[in-house]
Amino acid sequence: MKFRSQRVAYLFFATSLALFVLQIIFGFIMGFAHMGYDVLHEIIPFNAARTSHINLLVLWLLSGFMGAAYYIVPEEADRKLYSEKLAVLQWAALVIVGVIALIGFQFGWWEGRKFLEIPRPLDYLVVIDVLLFIFNIGMTALRSERFTTTGSVLLLGLTAAALLYLPGMITFESQVIDSYFRWWVVHLWVEGVWELIMGGIMAYLLIKLTGIDREVIEKWLYIIVGFTFLSGILGTGHHYYYIGAPEYWLIVGGVFSALEPLAFLGMALYAVTMARRGGMRHPNRIALFWTVGCGVMSFVGAGFLGFAHTLPQVNLWTHGTLITAMHGHMAFWGAYVMLVLGMISYAMPQMTGRKLFDGWVPEWAFWTSNVGMIGMTGAFAVAGIAQVYMERKIGMDFLAVQEAIEVHFAGLILAACLLTLGVLMFVWNFIQYGVPSDEAIRDS
Repeated sequence: MKFRSQRVAYLFFATSLALFVLQIIFGFIMGFAHMGYDVLHEIIPFNAARTSHINLLVLWLLSGFMGAAYYIVPEEADRKLYSEKLAVLQWAALVIVGVIALIGFQFGWWEGRKFLEIPRPLDYLVVIDVLLFIFNIGMTALRSERFTTTGSVLLLGLTAAALLYLPGMITFESQVIDSYFRWWVVHLWVEGVWELIMGGIMAYLLIKLTGIDREVIEKWLYIIVGFTFLSGILGTGHHYYYIGAPEYWLIVGGVFSALEPLAFLGMALYAVTMARRGGMRHPNRIALFWTVGCGVMSFVGAGFLGFAHTLPQVNLWTHGTLITAMHGHMAFWGAYVMLVLGMISYAMPQMTGRKLFDGWVPEWAFWTSNVGMIGMTGAFAVAGIAQVYMERKIGMDFLAVQEAIEVHFAGLILAACLLTLGVLMFVWNFIQYGVPSDEAIRDS
């Protein structure tokens, strides 16, 4: 750790992991409900569990991105954070808003707009909180004598993510127009500006972990940014046709969605090539595992599985089914969850001065959680294919189909247990590191 102010990242990382565990708990509630054991329905209805599960995902990933930025930006700017106190205040505000929103969901306090359920009063607080964050890291960058391409791409992605939240706050009487702008947040976040964040964090980690020259890695970064904007923006159109937008969006969205895997393939080749060139000799091998794994698994989940069901001829049948859940779980895991866990794995030894990355716990956490997620993806795929054929090809009633595919969720639960075991081992390793220490600054 180069600057004392970087230690504020610890608060965001700890919050991320706590919320991640809570998200998994709500996932289990839904999994058992799908098996026919909705025993908590009177306390936590399925729609409340689903809303909590999805919004916790967004919240803990954003917390992880913020922690990564508070750690990376000072190093890329070669100066301390503009205001550590402001960062702590912003963290506290984020936690308070998140807790209020989560409690509100259990009592039906939400907007009811899919993926953007957070109540309107809390929307304004989120905007203020994110503006404080952008101001803090922005001033850190502006006051530096140099600021790298890696830092610039990360800052651009974070700023764009903040701006693209605003269209989701506009409501319209027309369901079509409302959904049109809602997808600006839902799709352009995860398949647009979040990929810039992903590229910036991955570039930073590869520079630190492989020893490859910064100039080489940042050239790859330009290519990935180009592919992201080319495919991600117009690829949004594959959602539009199904909400009543003009028919040409089916063609535009289908073509550019088919190009989206190229960006993720580039990310995977980028990570693997840089790791091979660097000889993978960094002592913190587990951080390198998460980083390279992020590139590979994001291509599988977001690229290949996304392509497999967003072609118009296929999406006609799979849109809104468990096939979407198959794609979504692996895509988020590969592209963003592994990225945040990789950043935490790299930063914790630097912030605490404790080298706890060599034991069996972090390595088993990596392999166990990844095998669990692959198993979950397979279970969703089998259940989703069965759902498509019975519900949309044969024409069976929705609830009858849900009952028929209950057996597949038993496999999903087993795979989720494996994933949970891996995540808990990661959390235990995080706890073992303890809190950041001033000695770590002097050592660096």
